[in-house]
Parts: sequence; C-alpha cells; structure tokens
Amino acid sequence: MTKFKFRHIAAAVATAALTLSSAPFAAEKPTVVLVHGAFAESSSWNGVAANLLQQGYPVVAVANPLRSLSGDADYVASLVKQTSGPVVLVGHSYGGAVISNAVQGNTNVTALVYVAAFAPEQGETVLELSGRYPGSTLGPTLAAPVILKDGNKDLYIQQDKFGEQFAADVPANDAALMAATQRPVTELALTEAAGEPAWHTVPSWAIYGTADKNIPSAAMKFMAQRAKAKKVVEVPGASHVVMTSHPDKVAALIVEAATATTK
Repeated sequence: MTKFKFRHIAAAVATAALTLSSAPFAAEKPTVVLVHGAFAESSSWNGVAANLLQQGYPVVAVANPLRSLSGDADYVASLVKQTSGPVVLVGHSYGGAVISNAVQGNTNVTALVYVAAFAPEQGETVLELSGRYPGSTLGPTLAAPVILKDGNKDLYIQQDKFGEQFAADVPANDAALMAATQRPVTELALTEAAGEPAWHTVPSWAIYGTADKNIPSAAMKFMAQRAKAKKVVEVPGASHVVMTSHPDKVAALIVEAATATTK
C-alpha cells in the first residue's frame, strides 16, 4: 500500500471517528407537523414550510380531514406516532383544537404552537369559544350548508366574502385562490366537545393577528394565557391567516418553541 493511499485511509477513519463521537451531542431538529383549520388547506402553510425547510427542519403539512374533532385528532395522532424523533405540533384555527387532542400519550411531542387557533379546555367546543367574546363576523359570511348523506352539514365561506372575512391582508388574487380551494368543515367538528387538552402537560406558544375576524383576539389571548403559553405574539393588523400573510413571524415562533424544547 502506498503512503498516499494510507494517508487517505487514515484520514477517512479519523473523520468517521470524529463524526461518530460528536453525533450524540448534536441536537436533533424536531419534525414540525403543521395542521390547517377550517376553510383552509395545507398549502396555506407554504410560506412557513419554506422558511422551516430552509433552516433544516423536517416539515409535514397534514391534510386535516375536518370531519370530527375526535376523528381528526386520531388521524393526526397516528401520523405523530409514526414519526421518528421529536415533534412540534402546530395548529391553525380549528387545527388548534385538533393538536390539543392529538398527543394521546405520544411522548415525542415536545411543543404545541397555536397560530390564530383554538385551545379548548375539556368539554368546550370550537363554536362556543368563537362566540364567547364579541367580534367574530364569520356567521353571516357562511354559504348555505351542504347536507351530507349522514345528515351532517358541510360548511363553506361564500367565495365573494372570503377575502374580507378570512384573508384581508393577503393579495386579492391569492385570497381568491384560497376561496376557491377552501376545504369545508362539518358542523359536527365545530360542535363536538374537546377531550382533555395536551396543553396541560406540553409547553405551548401562541401567535395571532389583532384584525382577525373569525376568532376575536380577546378569545385567543384568553386561551393562550389559560394554557400558560411560554410566549404570546400579537401581530398588529394581521388577519385570520397570519401564517400566510406573516410566514416569517410564525416560523420564528415555531423555531423558538423547537429550540426551547430540544434536548
């Protein structure tokens, strides 16, 4: 064996040894699981996901079924259970109620992040919480419900009212696309009582806009404080889709939650 080859092999062995010895001390970036809410879909997270991916975080934007709170939570819980390593659960709007009920003993969930989201206590419903404080103008903007075979109802926002109600700080062309691609939520999902919430035991963070017309900011502030959120961010003038209009602010809070809970 030539001295040249020996030196290269020795260098490779040394590099491998260094890598192996340092690996246990490298913090593992958690997988960020993004859960959209009613009248939205997974692409509403695109800006946030792009930011997180650029920083090296694994990201999964879940297609939330929006059929029932318990069923949606079970669906997300199954995904979390099959995700290796730590997980940060992020929920928007109704998705906040879903992540609150989706931990279900999955010890790999290290943090919860509520983005203009509901954080119900056991027995509460999304519908009741949305009306507990004055300010929501969602009701009059809803279209006639679509009656399903099982008697349940699918709810949509009227497309010509969607931008002003849901995404007032998003460019009009983008808001029109969001209106056309909105996912309906069932009436059952909004009226089903929540189970015991994970925020009792898992640390949480919260961010919302002060111009949200779906969930009054007073309601979100109340829920965040009740959940003893580590940090609450109010974005002046932001609409209900703060993750779409201010993706960098939302991503920054997710990273803060991930960093604070990474061992």
